[in-house]
Amino acid sequence: MTSASNGQAAIIRTERGLTIAPTRITLYDVIDYLESGWSPKLIRDWLPLTEGQLEVALSYIETHRDEVETEYQTVLQTAQEIQDYWNQKNRERLAKIAKISPKPGQEEIHAKLQAWKTKLGLAP
Repeated sequence: MTSASNGQAAIIRTERGLTIAPTRITLYDVIDYLESGWSPKLIRDWLPLTEGQLEVALSYIETHRDEVETEYQTVLQTAQEIQDYWNQKNRERLAKIAKISPKPGQEEIHAKLQAWKTKLGLAP
């Protein structure tokens, strides 16, 4: 990894993965934009990075391409597993909520809500 002790741009390892110091922007963010066809100038302006930070990131990605790509695939897989877990957990919770009867006096509004859900294709 590139050192940041001299106050210049660096690549550091954080809980988010390989990150451009002192930002929260990961190398994976930069890779995504590059693979989408964004120019380095557009990436620098959008993220926002200094020219030096982006140069260090691009250089690191190029120098360690295989290592960064392998780690990125691991990060993507972990993120997908987390998303799948929470989707399942939310699906179970939403199913329980759907079974709850409306409170007394709210039957009419509940019926309207169900009608809208049906119309929008959200109700079973």
